[in-house]
Amino acid sequence: MKKIMLLGSGELGKELVIALKRLGQYVIAVDSYNDAPAQQVADEREIINMLDGNELDRIIAKHNPNIVVPEIEAIRTERFYDYEKNGITIVPSAKAANFTMNRKAIRDLAAKELGLKTAKYNYANSLEELIFAVKNVGIPCVVKPLMSSSGKGQSVIKTEADIEKAWNYAQSGKRGDYTEVIAEAFVKFNSEITLLTVTQKNGKTLFCPPIGHRQERGDYQESWQPAEINPELLKEAQHMAAEVTKALTGSGLWGVEFFLADDGVYFSELSPRPHDTGMVTLAGTQNFSEFELHARAILGLPIAEITLERVGASAVILADKEGVNPTYIGLENAMNHNQSDIRIFGKPITRPYRRMAVALTYDKIGSNVDEIKLRAMKIAAMIQVESN
Repeated sequence: MKKIMLLGSGELGKELVIALKRLGQYVIAVDSYNDAPAQQVADEREIINMLDGNELDRIIAKHNPNIVVPEIEAIRTERFYDYEKNGITIVPSAKAANFTMNRKAIRDLAAKELGLKTAKYNYANSLEELIFAVKNVGIPCVVKPLMSSSGKGQSVIKTEADIEKAWNYAQSGKRGDYTEVIAEAFVKFNSEITLLTVTQKNGKTLFCPPIGHRQERGDYQESWQPAEINPELLKEAQHMAAEVTKALTGSGLWGVEFFLADDGVYFSELSPRPHDTGMVTLAGTQNFSEFELHARAILGLPIAEITLERVGASAVILADKEGVNPTYIGLENAMNHNQSDIRIFGKPITRPYRRMAVALTYDKIGSNVDEIKLRAMKIAAMIQVESN
């Protein structure tokens, strides 16, 4: 049995803890507030500000875990290098955690070091620099804080009048005091996919069937598996995913995002952990969910193959106001559907657009994916989140 410390205890962490517990592991779930979803199923919990390096050092010394699993980006990740030197396994690696929490590091690795196709981009550390960057990459373009998550601070510039608004919005959504932003040329893509990629300690790199998704406000709203993709483009995406995960090193499941355009595949972003769009795998679309795959890879257990078992879709259920102690209205009607399920995450606090639950649907291989997507959205729309 390994002692595993999970840094970040949201809904993705909760499913990972369940997968790890089924494999007989001991888990300490850490978050900035009490009773976060993963803490409800873990063996122990800690409540700290993970951007406080001294607090991070304190709980590492207190629990002396064998493995540290970052499940969010808002962590003082530079501490990971010392933990790794002291014999603690960082998942996937200290390098991966540090590079992927900063869009500049991961984009430069992909575009400059590995030569992967990406959108044209420039960085800016002031409004004046952003004006120059936008002129260089062209309008329309997307502006994002270099350090943020879940679409926070991200906006589209359609005219020059939008530049100052985009700068201010990026500053409001940035993490910590890191002001730099990235301006990306708008890629005229036909679709976007997540390619869940598994790197193994003693085995070959494996790929899940591609997942399609739709976003609003930079956050996913629905996902489906498998996504339709030309086999040659899929091979190109797999090659890119293998290259970037190899460069970042370590074992685990990665969510690698791509744009599919007329002129080929563009690398977009990467997360060194289970991906929110991958919640569709909870519908049994694969022989192992993304969380079971991550758990096995973390522990160095073999994964012989990943197979598509069903066609499935997920649709998120959002809160619409601030509150506490949420209740879920409409469950009986929503669950009165064949080949479907609801997963409530157990978050004790609501706020507008916060993801609180997910609707899952599935059918046999060869079924119409669009019909399954519509069913997931219909079920999700039946549930209202009410809070005090």
